[in-house]
Amino acid sequence: MKGMIAALALASVCGMSYAAEIRVLSAGAVEPGLHAFAKLAKQETGHDLKIQFNTAPQIAKRLAAAEVYDILISPPAAITNAAKEGKVLAETRAPVGRVGAGIIVRTSAAAPDVSSVDALKQALLAADSVVYNTASTGLYLDKLFGKMGILDQLKPKSTRYPDGASVMEHVIKGKGNEIGFGAITEIKMYEPKGLKLIGPLPADVQNYTSYEAVVMNGAPATEAARAVLKLLASPAGKAAFVSGGVE
Repeated sequence: MKGMIAALALASVCGMSYAAEIRVLSAGAVEPGLHAFAKLAKQETGHDLKIQFNTAPQIAKRLAAAEVYDILISPPAAITNAAKEGKVLAETRAPVGRVGAGIIVRTSAAAPDVSSVDALKQALLAADSVVYNTASTGLYLDKLFGKMGILDQLKPKSTRYPDGASVMEHVIKGKGNEIGFGAITEIKMYEPKGLKLIGPLPADVQNYTSYEAVVMNGAPATEAARAVLKLLASPAGKAAFVSGGVE
């Protein structure tokens, strides 16, 4: 009996000592889903996820500066490059999901028709101003507007920001007939603050950005990070991200 009690006590102590603080460097587009997953990870593994969100260019700079985190969440191309440079453990790569782009106006503004490519084109030409970022979504939109034949017409009335949060804040405080663009997950976080999502990009031209997670080489909490990624790949992990709008 005493031996059993001692074993249980030892297991309890070991369980407590195993709980780790896991540093995560992540793209901002998956933020709502990652917050939901962090709660699940704490509940199921005991590990705390300490998350820093950055844009893709900012993440590239941090990796170039040899910063090390336990887990990196980024588009696949960036993780492939990091693997080639020996900065991540390629065998731990796990899909997180994908995020589409959405169209926004202020809560008090009238919602234009954006249900088709032609309707979106007319709405943009009629807008007083257009707001979007200079990151991956913005680069895609530049190409899209070029294909639609309206890029030159939109440039004089376009405002660009390096990150999605600044786009959201601008539109919330804006005036007139203004249209903005951003990751649907990020838009949903700002809707209670004065935005409304009037629709995703039309299906014919929708742009999805995929994301993966990977353990970094030299991570301080490698084994704990591996356990978290195993949970991420489970049905419960996927459901947590879906609850935050990550498909």
